[in-house]
Amino acid sequence: MKRLILLAAALLAAAALHAQEYVQVDSVVYHQTAALDSGLVGKSIFNLLPAKARGSKADVKVHQSQAILSAFNRHIAGNRNRTLTGYRVRIYFDNAQHARTASEQALARFSAANPGIATYRSYQNPYFKVTVGDFRTRSEAIELLERIKGGFPSAFVVKEKINYPVADRQHAYVADTVKILRTKPL
Repeated sequence: MKRLILLAAALLAAAALHAQEYVQVDSVVYHQTAALDSGLVGKSIFNLLPAKARGSKADVKVHQSQAILSAFNRHIAGNRNRTLTGYRVRIYFDNAQHARTASEQALARFSAANPGIATYRSYQNPYFKVTVGDFRTRSEAIELLERIKGGFPSAFVVKEKINYPVADRQHAYVADTVKILRTKPL
């Protein structure tokens, strides 16, 4: 959000230098909800608790066995490279001469109609593929497949490595309104 404000300020300054007139308009931006709080990655929650030694008025002390902390650290280290197998919906799969362009168009068409759902375009010789979604279960993927079958009749469910999906499927993305500058119509 701070970057958007700085960008808007920079655009306002640039607009003042030019003779053109600008107007602020609202635009909607979609942000995918995080699967986890990335601000806590690699940090111990116990080190974040308030303490007088760090200048806080409160003082929280946690007494825990070193064995618990060691076991937790071993678990984190042992699972660092672990991947998750799940399901996606393949909306495009072709190796025709125009497959590169067609796959880009399929991805753009899906993204425009379904903001907030992750899209992936890949090339595995000789096929261009576009898959969408990150689902833990096949039934979740089939639910999306049924919703998009009209626009993508050849779509099908595939099992593959996925990114960790958001915990709340009902709120997979957040819509945010931002102000952008456009030249004033003459």
